[in-house]
Amino acid sequence: MRCLVTGVAGFIGSTLSERLVAEGHEVQGIDAFTDYYARDQKERNLQNLRQSSRFRLVEGDVASLDLAPLVEGADVVFHQAAQPGVRGSWGARFSTYVHNNVLATQRLLEAVKGSRVQKLVYASSSSVYGETPDLPMRETSLPKPYSPYGVTKLSAEHLCELYRHNFGVPTVSLRYFTVYGPRQRPDMGFHKFIRAALRNEAIQVYGDGEQTRDFTFIADAVEANVRAGLGDALGVLNVGGGSRVTLNDVLATLGEVMGGPVAIERAGKQDGDVRHTWADTSAIQAALGFAPAIRLREGLTAQVAWHRALG
Repeated sequence: MRCLVTGVAGFIGSTLSERLVAEGHEVQGIDAFTDYYARDQKERNLQNLRQSSRFRLVEGDVASLDLAPLVEGADVVFHQAAQPGVRGSWGARFSTYVHNNVLATQRLLEAVKGSRVQKLVYASSSSVYGETPDLPMRETSLPKPYSPYGVTKLSAEHLCELYRHNFGVPTVSLRYFTVYGPRQRPDMGFHKFIRAALRNEAIQVYGDGEQTRDFTFIADAVEANVRAGLGDALGVLNVGGGSRVTLNDVLATLGEVMGGPVAIERAGKQDGDVRHTWADTSAIQAALGFAPAIRLREGLTAQVAWHRALG
């Protein structure tokens, strides 16, 4: 299988690409190396891939590249590229989110339209659900994003559905629920928590810590992508990890994994942060036979080991 992976140098994109290459597939990756976080971390993510003859990197912006020759010959497109982050999506930076999340997706869909691509897998987000009492969150629930970031992810997801219904573009949108594990972005919660704990610094917690998240280990997110790319399912599917716990419980577990309690510094609630997330994964189980395999303690242990290996 020949695969095109956007956002290939990122957390999920690089891990997915390594899995594809290891299974004998060819991967052509695109990445713009935006300044959301340091390029050296993204380059480190690509170290193993660069050693494979089945991998090729194209540096550029999906919203401005000539995509036709890149899409040509691809069997499956995994669209992982995006401008991430709820808190950074407010104010003047919103235009960056529109460019990288909405415009880039529209241009990719235009390139795929009429091509031989068998599947386009889009990386959506649980942020499309917003602040809702309807738990667990189901694909049939009315999405109500609670942040500008969530608005752009939902807009791109709607574009996938529009191109699927109007032009027959075979799209499947995977709504990720808080993915964590080795290579997690430095702005994400677990990365910041572990980094602070290793430095004997207090972990900053927004709110009372009783907010809950459905945490998904990176290997499970990758498995969902591979199944979506190879399977027949179309439309929108939740990808959850089956580890919905409070933030306070996460910190207690992290302390156990690291061998001692972690110091906590409380701060106020952040704009755009929802109180609870919880994925109903019955649809992806039925459509693709997917079920998460990694529980929270095991996943946290793997991420802590990765941080320690980095020094």
